[in-house]
Amino acid sequence: MWIHAVLVLSCCALAVRAQFPRECTSTEALRSARCCPTPFGRVNDPCGVSLGRGQCLSVQADTRAHGPQYPHVDQDDRERWPLRFFTSACRCTGNFYGFNCGRCKHGFTGVNCDTPVPVVRRNVLTLNPSERRSFVNALHQAKRTVHPDLVIATRRYGELFSPDGNTTMFENITIYNYFVWSHYYSVSKTFLGGGQPSFGGVDFSHEGPGFVTWHRYHLLQLERDIQDMLGDPRFALPYWNFAIGGNQCDICTDDLMGARSSFDENGISSNSIFSQWRVVCESLDDYDTLGTICNSTESNPIRRNPAGNVARPMVQKLPEPQDIEACLQLTTFDTPPFYSTSTDSFRNTIEGYSAPEGTYDPVVRSLHNLAHLFLNGTGGQTHLSPNDPIFVLLHTFTDAIFDEWLRRHPGSADYPMENAPIGHNRDYNMVPFWPPITNAEMFVTAPENLGYSYEATWPARPITPTEIITIAVIAALFVVAIIFAVTTCAVRSRSHNSEGRQHLLGEQYQRYDDHDTHNSKSQSVV
Repeated sequence: MWIHAVLVLSCCALAVRAQFPRECTSTEALRSARCCPTPFGRVNDPCGVSLGRGQCLSVQADTRAHGPQYPHVDQDDRERWPLRFFTSACRCTGNFYGFNCGRCKHGFTGVNCDTPVPVVRRNVLTLNPSERRSFVNALHQAKRTVHPDLVIATRRYGELFSPDGNTTMFENITIYNYFVWSHYYSVSKTFLGGGQPSFGGVDFSHEGPGFVTWHRYHLLQLERDIQDMLGDPRFALPYWNFAIGGNQCDICTDDLMGARSSFDENGISSNSIFSQWRVVCESLDDYDTLGTICNSTESNPIRRNPAGNVARPMVQKLPEPQDIEACLQLTTFDTPPFYSTSTDSFRNTIEGYSAPEGTYDPVVRSLHNLAHLFLNGTGGQTHLSPNDPIFVLLHTFTDAIFDEWLRRHPGSADYPMENAPIGHNRDYNMVPFWPPITNAEMFVTAPENLGYSYEATWPARPITPTEIITIAVIAALFVVAIIFAVTTCAVRSRSHNSEGRQHLLGEQYQRYDDHDTHNSKSQSVV
């Protein structure tokens, strides 16, 4: 995990909290700064190079300037991720994937990873009872199953190795708790050393362009881990359409994410398996003041009280359907300063720091943020939120909106190369994922590039005032045209009746049919 354990430490303690493949956590691997394991139990075949699956290559880390929000240098292990830990990693070819290139890319299976397999994310409310049980059981199994590949560090940089230098301080963690832990790690403060307050103006997964790309890969990793756990490459995470308005949580039922407890308004019903879950990464005071690290220790139950925050009425109801369509109408992915203060930014709007039509307002919380705050409990606290499994469904829907925006605005999808908050530049390797993967690699449409798709419909676009005026003008012109046509026909009819009494013209008189009327209707009407 750490590039060199023998590096000379600076005068300030460095905050080290990271995860890597179990095979790369030996003292030899850490000191070599090389994480290129051999797949399938083979010998001396790093990344399956002899099988054409990948190569062990130097890690490329982003060196472009980041925004002013983070003023420190060499104080946080997440800077230039992951070079403080490893400088070489596997780079897989074709459809091969994984830390040792022993897996397939998402959406493919088979010995040669050349067989496409559909992974379709659906609205969780459309699942039948059997499918709902299967999904809930899969999450619960992931909560109880030790991750087969990854381990987490339990010490800071200077304390990673044992006193004799022969062992390292890592521990196992379950698949779902790793999902929680990686989110915590991305938002944790920078520890500056004993006696100094930790620096909190840093977030590698929120308040910047990487919000949508980071959470996209976060979900992909969980989905892929559960597929492997179940042996089912078709398993797909469903989504929760939270843009329904009102103050009711329609997925807070015992057959899905758990109803409200009858005995504790902030608890989950004992009829739900999620009432048994306990949270990780809760001891913020210790992390921030002592420099300790979130480990796999579970503590308190999940807390949830949808629409129960009476002190903040604005977060007592969910987003409206029209909020989604307004957000999708924005044509710019992100705008300077590429932060939570950006305006006319799709990213800042879907994240929820701007009003749905894109105007930044420091008071507003909309869409993603509003859905989290509506839950009013564990799910409303950034460092803890993935502990509540509603997080999964909330973020798959957020990702579905992101994917729809990419589809609608292919020419507007311009991700900033530099000057975004640290961790959010286009080519920054997202923290703490392994193998290294950049924001750019997730900034693509999912069905064509990432091996999954959404079964979703979107609200119709509301008619704008300008369009209403245009339609009214055209309708008025159409009415005038009809009146003119009818008047013309009446005049000509009277003329015909008059001439009909003149027998010399008889039947030789050409009668007017509906020709003029048809001509008047040939005008385009919008």
